[in-house]
Amino acid sequence: MFENPSLMTRIAVGKGIGFLIGFGGVILLPHFLPDATLMLRWGILLWYMTFGAIIGVFGVFTYHPLLKLSMPWWIMSPFIGAWLNFVLVFFAHEPMSAMMVSVFGEGGAISSPFWFAAEGAIVGFVIGYFATRFGGEGAETVGR
Repeated sequence: MFENPSLMTRIAVGKGIGFLIGFGGVILLPHFLPDATLMLRWGILLWYMTFGAIIGVFGVFTYHPLLKLSMPWWIMSPFIGAWLNFVLVFFAHEPMSAMMVSVFGEGGAISSPFWFAAEGAIVGFVIGYFATRFGGEGAETVGR
């Protein structure tokens, strides 16, 4: 299964690792935010599965035509991960703020929910590594 580069393998690996990270979030969320709703917990699980699939798909693009720059997985994946979590903060600002305040306290050094962008970069790097390791990278993944 992992011998030949494949876009479907990249997406499957990305979704699988996203599921594991999301499941970890579902298990750990009540410890950080005791009043977390079931909807929020399901949202975290499904978010990271989608997160992994998007990073898996974007592994096909290894060159930026407008900037004329090479975009290897170790640049592209953390960037996409940070961007996705940055945008997520705008949609779920209130529960993320509540969680950061409950963990770090009011006015703490890292109590801003926008720190989730840094977490997204780390998770994106991990997913990008495994998706590239098992599914390949670039145009060689298309058409299989």
